[in-house]
Amino acid sequence: MLEDEEDKKKLILGLPKGSLEAATTALFAKAGYNIKIDSRSLYPEINDETIKCMLLRAQEMAMFVEEGMLDCGLTGFDWIQETGAHVVEVCELVYGKVGRNPLRWVLAVPEDSNIKGPADLEGKRIATEAVGMTKRYLADHNVKNVRVDFSWGATEVKPPHFADAIVEITETGSSLRANHLKIIDTLCTTTTRFIANEKAMANPFKAAKIKRIAMLLKAVLNAEGKVGLMLNVQEKDLDNILRKLPALQRPTVSPLSEKGWFALNTIVDEQVVRDLIPQLKELNATGIVEFPLNKLVD
Repeated sequence: MLEDEEDKKKLILGLPKGSLEAATTALFAKAGYNIKIDSRSLYPEINDETIKCMLLRAQEMAMFVEEGMLDCGLTGFDWIQETGAHVVEVCELVYGKVGRNPLRWVLAVPEDSNIKGPADLEGKRIATEAVGMTKRYLADHNVKNVRVDFSWGATEVKPPHFADAIVEITETGSSLRANHLKIIDTLCTTTTRFIANEKAMANPFKAAKIKRIAMLLKAVLNAEGKVGLMLNVQEKDLDNILRKLPALQRPTVSPLSEKGWFALNTIVDEQVVRDLIPQLKELNATGIVEFPLNKLVD
C-alpha cells in the first residue's frame, strides 16, 4: 500500500475497536490526546494535526502495522503471537476493559464436564478465536485428535451444544462463571502492547512522535493509584516525619523563608493517605495538602 502525500507527513495510529476502545480513549485523554469516535466512521478525530487515527480490531492490528498500513497501534501481546507479525514493541501498557491487570487466555469447560485437563480433550471439539494458540497448546501437550473451530464471537455460549470446551480471553472470569463454565488451565497471559512498524521507527519524525506518545501513556498508568503530598514541618520534627513517609522516592525537602521550617513534597499510594495524614498531623506537620497526579514520568 502506497502512502499519499498527506500520510507521509502524519503518524498513522491504529486504535483498538471493541472491548478496549473506551479504556484506550480514556488513557489517551489523560495523556493529553482527546479522541472523538463516531460510530459511523473508522477514522476518529484527535486533537493533534500530525496524527491520523484509524479504528481497527485488535486481532488484525499487528498485521497492518507489520505491512506498513499503520505506523503504530495498540494490540494485545496474544495477537502479536497469534499472527506472527514482525513489529517493534515500543512499550507494554497494562490496562484492560475493567481494570489494570493482565488478561488470560484460558481453557474452560462446563461446570459439570468430566474434562479435567488437556489429555481429556482427545476426540473433543474446542471453539476459540485464537486457533493458532490453541493448536500450539494441544501440540505441546501431545493431544492430537481434537477439532478446533474458529469462533466468530459469543464463544462462552458454545458449550455444551456446539463445543466441549472453549479457549477464551478473560480479565475477571465473571462472564465465564455467568455461563456456568469453569477454568481448567491457562494458555497465555497477555497485556496491551504499543507496537510500531520497522520503517516508521527509522523515520526520525515518526519515531520521535511514537516515543513521545509511549512516554505519556506510561506516565498516565504510572500515576494511577498514587497522590502527591505537600506539608510543612519544623526542623525538630523532620526526622520523625521522614521516617513515617512511605515515599515513591526520597521526599523533596526544601527550606522555607522562616528559619527552622521545611517544606516536604512526596508521592505515596492513595490507599495509605487516609491513615497517613492523621499520623503526620500527630507528628506536628502543618499545611498538609493532598493533590491528584495525572502523569508520573520515570
